[in-house]
Amino acid sequence: MAKAKNLVVAQSGGPTPVINNSLRAVVETAREYSQIGTVYGARHGIEGVLKEELINLSSQPAEEIALLRYTPVAGSIGTCRYKLKESQREDFERVIEVFKAHNVGYFLYIGGNDSMDTAHKIAKLAEARGLDLIAVGVPKTIDNDVGDSEFKLIDHTPGYGSVARYWMHMVQYAEEENRGSCPADPVLVMQAMGRKIGFIPAAARLADPERQFPLQIYLAEAPVSLEQLADQVNDQLRRCGRCLLVISEGFEVGDLGKITDAFGHQAYGSSKATVAQVVVNYLNDKGLPVKGAARGNVPGTDQRHSMAYASAVDLDEAYRVGQKAVELAATEQGGFMATILREPGPIYRVRYDRVPLVEVANSERKFPRAWIAPSGTDVTDDFIRYAMPLVGEEMIHLPLVGGRHRLARLQPIFAEKKLPAYVPQADRK
Repeated sequence: MAKAKNLVVAQSGGPTPVINNSLRAVVETAREYSQIGTVYGARHGIEGVLKEELINLSSQPAEEIALLRYTPVAGSIGTCRYKLKESQREDFERVIEVFKAHNVGYFLYIGGNDSMDTAHKIAKLAEARGLDLIAVGVPKTIDNDVGDSEFKLIDHTPGYGSVARYWMHMVQYAEEENRGSCPADPVLVMQAMGRKIGFIPAAARLADPERQFPLQIYLAEAPVSLEQLADQVNDQLRRCGRCLLVISEGFEVGDLGKITDAFGHQAYGSSKATVAQVVVNYLNDKGLPVKGAARGNVPGTDQRHSMAYASAVDLDEAYRVGQKAVELAATEQGGFMATILREPGPIYRVRYDRVPLVEVANSERKFPRAWIAPSGTDVTDDFIRYAMPLVGEEMIHLPLVGGRHRLARLQPIFAEKKLPAYVPQADRK
């Protein structure tokens, strides 16, 4: 009987409310396969591999692993925004050295399009170096931008349903706020995450599928000038006396003081200005046709760590896609990403399959043009039918101790280091 090979799982990019349920699935499912030995979590993604910081997940208390279902974002094993670039050959070689030193035969990377590219590159290099390594991708991203615009590679990414649910509730609450305070605050501008991909701000419509709110949605994919935006808001004010405006953080309003991450993505939460504040200032400077002033609300990372709003559907699917990834790895189906595909028909059903990593690596799905309403300030019923099943119909029940949310707390059990200390190439001065 062949000796069991160890498995390394890592996370990359922005976290989600349900990312740890995929991690939990990897740990729990790996126990079912004798060919998989110890499961290690790389501390802070691929940086943890480079630094040989591997948390032993197989030795963690079962209770803590179970609590990963109710623990949002990436505090348990950490994530990173470190990009393995083609020019950084030392980094790639270091990854292979670490995997060899720790008898790693399986590598699962939980992440978005850039992470799938990293997993693909590592798999190719391992093959070239004669290392028996199976690399599999596990999708996650709140932006829902992995894959293709035809939804043939993946229907939706784990994480999106929960953030969509967050926005469904936030817009409901904002409507109540605005309804009551509109004599003083007739316009409320809310900024949604998602960079230049419109799936998150589009979810605002789920709060009002019958279109009874004075709601306007501005996606980066449907740009207008600030002057035109103000005219449309003021027309709404003349009709209704108030207006709710949800806008993408990547909507074009001029220079915000751009800051980018290691992948070249603009980090809007780190910019010197926000889209929402620019819009609020413009509306107030131009003047409103009713008394009062516009005000803004800019949620930040709470969009992806508010576990109370997590979708039960999203949680279950995050677990199932993690299970599928381990199944692919254990049956030697490397070079693929586990995926979620929607079955045809009026009743929401999905199946779990695989797609080649090379097809999703560095992919960037856009919000479909056909789902943007002719007005440019709304989405169509087709989007509502697509997104509504993802948010679920129930609130999850969080474990509480003394009234506080009981989060998973993994023990600092690390694999013994076997290699010299290493500084990742991008971190060298």
